[in-house]
Amino acid sequence: MTTTPSPGRKQAGAKLTTLGAMWPRMVALRSRIDHEVEQALQRQLHLGFSEFVALMSLADRPDGELRMQELADATSLNQSSATRLVGRLERTGLTERRLCEYDRRGVYTGITDAGRVTLRKAVPVYEAALANAFDRVAADPDYRDLIAAVDPR
Repeated sequence: MTTTPSPGRKQAGAKLTTLGAMWPRMVALRSRIDHEVEQALQRQLHLGFSEFVALMSLADRPDGELRMQELADATSLNQSSATRLVGRLERTGLTERRLCEYDRRGVYTGITDAGRVTLRKAVPVYEAALANAFDRVAADPDYRDLIAAVDPR
């Protein structure tokens, strides 16, 4: 594996592998794109990115439901944050909770009809914001190579 100094950092005697140097750029790239997508969803639908991901995850299930831990995993949130997220979605009528019939400790969250309507509106906003963010970031020479590697268009 080749080693290169991390871009924008002074060498302190240690060299990063190419992968090690690339990873912080990938994290920064994702942060930039997530921020732009989040802003578009908030501005147009008053919906956060995590809320969008939660609705997508629920809608992808045949029964429209997930256990709370499964939803936490799908949204990359811890259980406490996922519970707060579901609370926000419930207050707006986009999801509802129910107890598991077989294990009364288990809690399921399901997408409502209103949640499906919101998701249908959100998908084109998400797709357009994502494409715009990719195009904007692709113009930045620091990220052009990363975008070229992941953009299927």
